[in-house]
Amino acid sequence: MSKIVLITGGSSGLGKAIGEFLFKKGFIVYATSRNPEKYKNDVPFHLLKMEVTQQESITNVVEHIINSENQIDVVINNAGVGITGPVEETPYEEIRKAFDINYHGPINVIKAVLPYMRKQKSGLIINITSIAGYMGLPYRGIYSASKAALEITAETLRMEVKQFGIKMTNIAPGDFATNIAAGRYHAPLLENSPYENVYGKTLEMMNNHVDQGEDPKKLALYVYRVINETNPKVRYKVGSLLQKFSIVLKRILPSKWYEKMLMNHFDIK
Repeated sequence: MSKIVLITGGSSGLGKAIGEFLFKKGFIVYATSRNPEKYKNDVPFHLLKMEVTQQESITNVVEHIINSENQIDVVINNAGVGITGPVEETPYEEIRKAFDINYHGPINVIKAVLPYMRKQKSGLIINITSIAGYMGLPYRGIYSASKAALEITAETLRMEVKQFGIKMTNIAPGDFATNIAAGRYHAPLLENSPYENVYGKTLEMMNNHVDQGEDPKKLALYVYRVINETNPKVRYKVGSLLQKFSIVLKRILPSKWYEKMLMNHFDIK
C-alpha cells in the first residue's frame, strides 16, 4: 500500500519539491498551505488549508486525512518562516510569531498525529530544521534559536515515542534556492542605528546565499531516502561542504576562536 504523507508548508519551496518527488514515487501526499486555493493548480498532490499557529486548524487537517485514508504514515514538519535583524531592534511581536511558526507549530502538529500513530503502532516524523540552528549567527539569532529549540525538543520526543513504534528524526538543510528570502521578516535598516552598516551588508550576503543555494530536489531525494531507512538517525545535515564543516569546527574549536571566525566572516569588528 502507498504510504500516506503529510507535509506542512507544501505549496512552495522545499515543501513543494518534497511533495512532488514523493508523489512521483507513488506516495499519497497531503500538503498544507495558508492559501491553498492560490496554489492548487500548481501541484499534483492534495493541498489543504492549515494555519500551524492554530490548534483547531491542525486538528481539522489531521482528522480529514484520517477520515480519508484511515492512517498517517509520515509527517514532514516543513512549514517555517525566516527572520533577520539585530535582536535589540527586532520587535517582540515578530519574535513571538517566528517561534509560533517554527517551534510551537511543529510541536502541535506532532501532538495531533501521535495518538493515531500510536494506535497504528507505526509512523515517521521528520522535522525540517536548519544548519543555522547549530550556531548563533549574527542578525539571525531568533531564527537560529527557533530551529535549535525544535532540534532539542525532537531529541526528547524521539526517545519518548520510540516505545510505540514511532520514529522521529531531524533534517537540517543549509542554503537552498527557494523563495524563503521573499517571505522572511527583516527588521528594518534604521537610519542612525548602531547596527546599520554591518546589518545591511549581512542582509545582502544572506540573500545572495539563498539565491546561489542548492537545488531543492536534492533535499527531496534525501527525505525520500530517510523515509526508506529502517532505523533513521537522530539527525541529518544537508548542505554545502563548507556549511556542514562549520558545525564540525564549532565542536572542535575553542568557543572564542569560533566566535572570532564568525565575526570575521560577517565583518564585525
